[in-house]
Amino acid sequence: MPAQPEIGDTTQDMARLLAAACMRHFGHAVRTEGLFRHSGGASRQTWGFDAIVAHPDGAQRHALVLRRDPPAAASTMPAGESSLALDRGLEFELLRVAYRHGVPVPAPLFSLTADDGLGDGFVMRHVPGTAIARELLREPRYADARTRIVPQLGAILARLHAVPLDELPRLRRVTPAEAIAQQRQVLDRIGEPHPVFELALAWLERRLPAAEVAPCFVHGDFRTGNFLADESGVTAILDWEIAHTGDPLEDLGWMCIKSWRFGAIENPAGGFGQRAALHAAYEAAGGQRVDAARARWWEIFGTARWGIICMAQAWKHLSGAEHSVELASIGRRCAETEVDLLQLLSEA
Repeated sequence: MPAQPEIGDTTQDMARLLAAACMRHFGHAVRTEGLFRHSGGASRQTWGFDAIVAHPDGAQRHALVLRRDPPAAASTMPAGESSLALDRGLEFELLRVAYRHGVPVPAPLFSLTADDGLGDGFVMRHVPGTAIARELLREPRYADARTRIVPQLGAILARLHAVPLDELPRLRRVTPAEAIAQQRQVLDRIGEPHPVFELALAWLERRLPAAEVAPCFVHGDFRTGNFLADESGVTAILDWEIAHTGDPLEDLGWMCIKSWRFGAIENPAGGFGQRAALHAAYEAAGGQRVDAARARWWEIFGTARWGIICMAQAWKHLSGAEHSVELASIGRRCAETEVDLLQLLSEA
């Protein structure tokens, strides 16, 4: 089995191994060009490259993306979010199902095998667009797209939530009570006192949604920064590693937490519009009627969840499990969510 390239190795090693993996898929000789690692992705790696396929009818260029686990991924993440994280094989299968049902995702091509020497991952087609929030929210060329993104996201969520569960690989179901328990596990593992998070989780526990809902396919991280958009609006939904089954309003609530507005706090729906517009678009596209109070519960939960994620990211750095300035800086955002939570609870 070929040696797996480490993060510090040259990209030439990866390019050679990717060419061999692509040859297995396309059935013809392949060379790769322009391999680069996308910024972001503290827990997963995303690489862009072109595959030039020596087809008998002439060379064909394919813009592709490799999604893989870091070669030496740490396994010391506190329990909670990590217990929901899917492996790349499952993520690939989810993409295939979502793509088949018309959810805008990068077209999945093939999973890596052990003999590819690249670790756990898969290759998909490149989709044009940017996920950078400050560009989408501020640059003049996206002005028209900003008016379309909220209705598009509502319709995409309705389509996603309608995917038949029996077509999906086996996913963990998460109820509101289980979601709270997961966050408590993280707090207990870290052992650092944060009274605001304890207060928020207690508040949420006392106000658990009264009625159970039929579980559906939940993205789990549906937000600004996890979709691509161009001048026409949304082009693809990314980052499916926390997908599970559960309450569809979890996705609607998570989309609206203040951290995902990236400074445009007057527009709760990802910085682009209002909650009511997102809910209306979701219902118009076939989604269930949105219980605003239940969606608000998930928004408050999501705010607490993001703050605890920030703590866990910092914990990875401070514990010595993974030295990273990025993880340390994410940890500093914990205080922002505590302020947000106090405001949300005072208004509830």
